[in-house]
Amino acid sequence: MTASSTTARQTRWVSFVGAGPGDPDLLTVRAAELLRDAEVVITELPEHETLVRGLLGLPEPVEADEDAEVETVEASAGPLFVDGGFGEDGQPLTHAARAKVVIKHAKSGKRVVRLMAGDPFLYASGPEEAQACTKAEIGFEIVPGVSSVNAVPAYAGIPLTTKNHRELTVLSCSGASIDWSSYADRQTLVLLSAVGSIADIARELIAAGRPAETPVSMTRTGTVTTQRTLVSTLGSIGADARAARMEAPAVTVIGQVVDLRDQLSWFENKPLFGWRVLVPRTKEQAASLSTRLRGYGAEPEEVPTISVEPPRNPQQMDKAVRGLVEGRYEWIAFTSYNAVRAVKEKFEEYGLDARAFSGLKIAAVGEKTAATLADWGLRADLVPSGEQSAAGLLEDWPEYDEVLDPINRVFLPRADIATENLVAGLVDLGWEVDDVTAYRTVRAAPPPAPTREAIKAGKFDAVVFTSSSTVRNLVGIAGKPHASTIIAVIGPATAKTAEEHGLRVDVMAPSPSVEVLAEALADFGSARRASMIEAGQPVTKPSERRASGRRRASSK
Repeated sequence: MTASSTTARQTRWVSFVGAGPGDPDLLTVRAAELLRDAEVVITELPEHETLVRGLLGLPEPVEADEDAEVETVEASAGPLFVDGGFGEDGQPLTHAARAKVVIKHAKSGKRVVRLMAGDPFLYASGPEEAQACTKAEIGFEIVPGVSSVNAVPAYAGIPLTTKNHRELTVLSCSGASIDWSSYADRQTLVLLSAVGSIADIARELIAAGRPAETPVSMTRTGTVTTQRTLVSTLGSIGADARAARMEAPAVTVIGQVVDLRDQLSWFENKPLFGWRVLVPRTKEQAASLSTRLRGYGAEPEEVPTISVEPPRNPQQMDKAVRGLVEGRYEWIAFTSYNAVRAVKEKFEEYGLDARAFSGLKIAAVGEKTAATLADWGLRADLVPSGEQSAAGLLEDWPEYDEVLDPINRVFLPRADIATENLVAGLVDLGWEVDDVTAYRTVRAAPPPAPTREAIKAGKFDAVVFTSSSTVRNLVGIAGKPHASTIIAVIGPATAKTAEEHGLRVDVMAPSPSVEVLAEALADFGSARRASMIEAGQPVTKPSERRASGRRRASSK
């Protein structure tokens, strides 16, 4: 074998990676590492590309548009996505056809990840595709994934084994002829692809001697917030599944372990489970709030309402940054994440770094802004001890002392629509303030028509407002949320703006933090759920309980 052929063989490599059952948080550490490094990702399901884009922080693909060069470039970043699940005719590919797709891209010498639902070696085409790699002299590795066999029942609160139930059988019912008389004992059965034939399966199990009262569960789209679980018995599951319009994909469990769901159901009992929550924020700042909401079981949908842009006149900012470097200021006060970002970008433009802040006192309006500064390598000298706001910052700000303070000037980079209260308060304390517009906040383009209609028709369960401008801009570009929609706000000023726009505030965060806001909405959802259960009512989402007429702010 020549050196060149050895090199070629070593660079031909495929990583068969298990994507898990649906929840992206169930990806293994190794899977995430390979996906971040991949040049080609061969998917299996339509949602796999979205999963990878979310993991890598990539934008969704956009239509080619000669007037949108920047967006097209951004969307094309990351790996090449190849559909390995379906052909051009929309029909599922055979194992052999999938293997050909894998081999074709592996021969290019690029880093190829073959992403597969669940686990590559469990009810999947991984073995056949890996054998094809061996035949083509292409190296490969197998990265196991969390299988729906155990993950979906676990998310439904159903353990597959207990100290009293140790026997477990997993069966795939897809096109298989199964002698159900072999499973008439007490062992737990996990059935895949059984939705369409569950009535016949139940009938045969009962005929074989399994009691008609044996508990049965069917969980569809398990591990994601559209998960739904039907609990029945062998004698009733056929009719119940038809009545519930149960559809694939679903995992069926038959056995006494199903009864434990009453005590162990956790995922579907999350306080905001299945809630569709609108997050109107700047695109850069929506991620942390959405992550928190998702942790409480919600389905956040981010809608940009604010676009952050440079000031129209950059000379003022240029002059202030030069003054900072020359020692013109005693303090610099940051009142937002965007203010930090704007100054940092200006520093990078001038080739400066955090060392230019040497000898300068730094104030931050709150812990989040201070954390953003810390990421830049800067420590805030002053953070409000009480309310994290401009008013709280003024409460702790020292008066100017001409003996202790060699310079009496403060650099205040802020938004073009910021209030003047902080400036006036600093002046009252004896400071001179360079109030500089560091960035502009402008109204974003309206969201797509389906989103606007969903907002007005009450198809969102909640909206979380993180500033007064998000209230004004959402109403301006999409209209008022429906009366049934829960309104959650980050603080009193945002609550006042919401009420001025005819909205009644249901939830207000006790402190101005997106994490606290998400927690407050979750507490509301939990209390709402508990009151429904106590009243003997079915637990429904706000979008399922229409109020009569538009919500109006209560008069004061």
